[in-house]
Amino acid sequence: MIFKNKRHKSISDYSNKSLVIKGLTLFVFAFVITSFLGVLIYRWANPNLTMLMVIRHYEFLFDGKSSSIQKDWESIDNISPNMVLAAVSAEDSKFLTHWGFDFELIKQAMKHNERSKRLKGASTISQQTAKNIFLWPRRSWMRKGFEAYFTVIMEILWPKKRIMETYLNIVEFGKGVYGVEEAAQKFYRKTAARLNRLEAAMLTTVLPSPAKRSPANPSSYMYRYQERVLWGMSSIVSVDFDSDNSISKKRKKSKR
Repeated sequence: MIFKNKRHKSISDYSNKSLVIKGLTLFVFAFVITSFLGVLIYRWANPNLTMLMVIRHYEFLFDGKSSSIQKDWESIDNISPNMVLAAVSAEDSKFLTHWGFDFELIKQAMKHNERSKRLKGASTISQQTAKNIFLWPRRSWMRKGFEAYFTVIMEILWPKKRIMETYLNIVEFGKGVYGVEEAAQKFYRKTAARLNRLEAAMLTTVLPSPAKRSPANPSSYMYRYQERVLWGMSSIVSVDFDSDNSISKKRKKSKR
């Protein structure tokens, strides 16, 4: 006759669960610390190689296509104000007044996606920057969760000027083309500092779908999109990162 020691078994099970909990706690703690440190480091160090660049590079290689990463980091002080205006107009009109998320735009996107098969995004420039540096491009609830997490940390640790500078230097403008300096050189044979309003607005029309659109051969849709961006730019006087009123808009003259 075999007698089982239930007390010994329960103690063993409790010990195993305790080890699992301790392991998970340690993992979460290590992840939080390393992610904070990573974001903090990039406040001053330039992320010259991002997750998006690496993933895109290997996607092209797996498809049997040649691939290279073309980029040229440039200080925001050497990027045309027209490009900053265009980015705010096209991608995130509330960039300098929100804390990483445009909740009104999120609600609009959710309503749109309920009745349309063509999904509409609501990511801010801060969210896009966090995603491009640390995460993968494919949409999923898991990625959106991590994206929100990194966005919150970035908004806490970085000034808005640094977020915009990083965004404009890592965003994808075409196959293997990253950053506005590289895009300006490739498509307009000039530096990012010399981009005019039309060129800056056209570059932003590529951002929603850089694999399918090119400023070198704009479609009729891109020209219409460019007009909408220019209209948005015309309502903005300047984007001043050092002022309390960071986005200044033209005032309508009152009729007498």
